Amino acid sequence: MNQPLRQGKKFSLVLAAFLIVLTACGGGNNGGSNASPSPSPSSSAAASPQASAKEEASPSASAEKVTIEYWQYEFPAKVDLINELIQEFQTFHPHITVKQTNFPYDQYSQKVATLVPAGKGPDIINLYYGWLPQYVASGYLQPLPEDAFPPAQIESDYYPLVSAAKLDGAYYAIPTAVRTLALFYNKDLFAKAQIAQPPATWEELVESAKKLTEKDAKGQFVIEGFAWEPGSQLHHWFRDGLLPQAGGQDLSEDRRKVLWDESPAGLEAFRYLLDFAITHKTGINGFYNDDSNAFKTGHAAINVDGSFRLGSFKKDAPDLNYGIAPLPAYKSQSAPASFWANAIPKNVQGAKLEAAKEFLKFLTSKEVQEKWVEKVGELPAQKAVGSQDKYAGDEKLGPFIKQLDYSKAHFFIDENQERSLIVNAANEVLLNNVPVEQAFKDLVAKTQKIYDDYWAKQDKK
Repeated sequence: MNQPLRQGKKFSLVLAAFLIVLTACGGGNNGGSNASPSPSPSSSAAASPQASAKEEASPSASAEKVTIEYWQYEFPAKVDLINELIQEFQTFHPHITVKQTNFPYDQYSQKVATLVPAGKGPDIINLYYGWLPQYVASGYLQPLPEDAFPPAQIESDYYPLVSAAKLDGAYYAIPTAVRTLALFYNKDLFAKAQIAQPPATWEELVESAKKLTEKDAKGQFVIEGFAWEPGSQLHHWFRDGLLPQAGGQDLSEDRRKVLWDESPAGLEAFRYLLDFAITHKTGINGFYNDDSNAFKTGHAAINVDGSFRLGSFKKDAPDLNYGIAPLPAYKSQSAPASFWANAIPKNVQGAKLEAAKEFLKFLTSKEVQEKWVEKVGELPAQKAVGSQDKYAGDEKLGPFIKQLDYSKAHFFIDENQERSLIVNAANEVLLNNVPVEQAFKDLVAKTQKIYDDYWAKQDKK
């Protein structure tokens, strides 16, 4: 469910912080660089989701030959799919050679920090939306060319969460696919506990989690009723799920002020999250390594997780009997969303820029978005693609897509620090017996400081 996942001293300082951020979104496969042919529409497929990547492509054998480099972290399904897409693109654009370069996830930012300033960086880079403010602040990216990606068209065609890629009035990145969170539930464990339906409200989630929890004679978890891992997806659930569902607001319209404590809703949402571990005792941090593994191995009955997990479950746990349901609602509905997006570094110009635009238009075409669903498991970024019956009516994909119209993508200043603050606040209550009210107050103040420091630097420019 969104971007640094940039030159001089300012660039190095920012990128040093990214080395830790990379633990948030993970992947892996050896990629190196690969070149081959793939199709790209010459008029904006990003602007028109119904447009075919092939019907508007116009290969030009006599055009100036150009090579561009595409960077993404190592995630097997994505690396394999991009290799396939490159082949297809180059068939329709024989004058453009695309080379894919991949780095291990935990080395990705380090490679960017060392190679980009040396002039050896990519022409198109894939990055997490939550890293965008720091990339843009460091002067690393250029706004998306509006002739290929008109802002009004983006806002018309894409799900609302795409607005997180808009900074200072310009879009700096464009997603092929998006993610949101939903409720994963183990059907066998639900049947054993005689629970007929997945929980649809906050209250039902608590009741179900209690019934599903199993412990041994020593009080140790055998089955978590609700997988509790604040550092995984639950910190997103708090900001863009629980908080707005309780009637609270995340940030001010100008993205400068944290509004969590502007009403009682913030504390209510924070307490609700912590109570699964502290009061209800239906889950604990680190059980079976993490929440995803606990659920995958049948040791957690319910987990809040992302649509990106579908592909790995299909591969690693083909016999797992599970279902997907929208996140339980309270006073309203809301779901966290995020995305990885493609951007163009600032120094890409001339023929390379034109080639990069063509490849990005191809990557956002209807055909490619559909392949992304099939091969990676992420959701289409454009409404007209995602709303097709084959996706909206799908047992697994449907609940995720249903939530995209009311999903929210938090504007991160520093994704790693903001996540860590919520994890630390939860630990203060759980491990050090700090009152929930005090932990929440400190959390808001520390989060606000991140925003104050960022905007103070922007205002000096």
